[in-house]
Amino acid sequence: MNSNIVIAILLSSTILSCKTHISQLADSSPSSAGKYLSLSIEMLEKLEKEESVKSIKDQFASSSLEDIAQEINTDEERYAFWVNIYNAYIISVLKDNPEYYEDRRSFYKQPYIKIAGRDFTFAEIEHGVLRRSQKEYFLGYISHFFPPKYQRVLRPEERDYRVHFALNCGAKSCPPVPILRLNNLDQQMDKLTTDYLKAMTEYTPSINKVVTTPLFSWFRGDFGGKKGIKRILLEQGLIPNKKVQLEFGPYDWTLEIDNFAADN
Repeated sequence: MNSNIVIAILLSSTILSCKTHISQLADSSPSSAGKYLSLSIEMLEKLEKEESVKSIKDQFASSSLEDIAQEINTDEERYAFWVNIYNAYIISVLKDNPEYYEDRRSFYKQPYIKIAGRDFTFAEIEHGVLRRSQKEYFLGYISHFFPPKYQRVLRPEERDYRVHFALNCGAKSCPPVPILRLNNLDQQMDKLTTDYLKAMTEYTPSINKVVTTPLFSWFRGDFGGKKGIKRILLEQGLIPNKKVQLEFGPYDWTLEIDNFAADN
């Protein structure tokens, strides 16, 4: 075969491959939501309006792991989708069955969420997916060595401590419920973090002590330990320096399930 023809064929193949790759990148751009992320947004919107979400639940129940993994495939999409799912099902389940909350330890470990071809618990979504297979009771310092396949497929690539200020577990001290969207996700996560920490943090100059949310204590490894917590509080303008005495306040576990963020 003529060498010029071979070169032409190779160039054509390379250009086609590049175009295909660019098209795939465009399709996975975080600027627009796919079917399942859109459904998670719609579910929260309906719950805020106190409308039925049964048809949406049915669609999630009939989906599969492959469906979800194929569409929800960037960290932005995974955080937005799974935070929305967690918050939406907390509201939906507890609105219909507030008595479940009387035994909180059991509630978060029950498979109330049928999605992606399996029954999820709230603990699985929080620790297994959003926290990247972290063990629940080791303060964010120990991961599961051999996480199940569904977690490896569905979880984000990078941990983002701001997720703790977007999840609402039904308690009064929880962050208010956002409706996360892709077009301004980073700004939303920043604002949720700032608003919650300002509301839950008090610095007393006379004794150089700060009292803040116990979420920092329960998941301290996610924040980089006490040094990381102080760095975050300093960045938020809530303490003057890192030499402050750090304490963690109480957490109000009173049931409150209509606490939506004001800027939804």
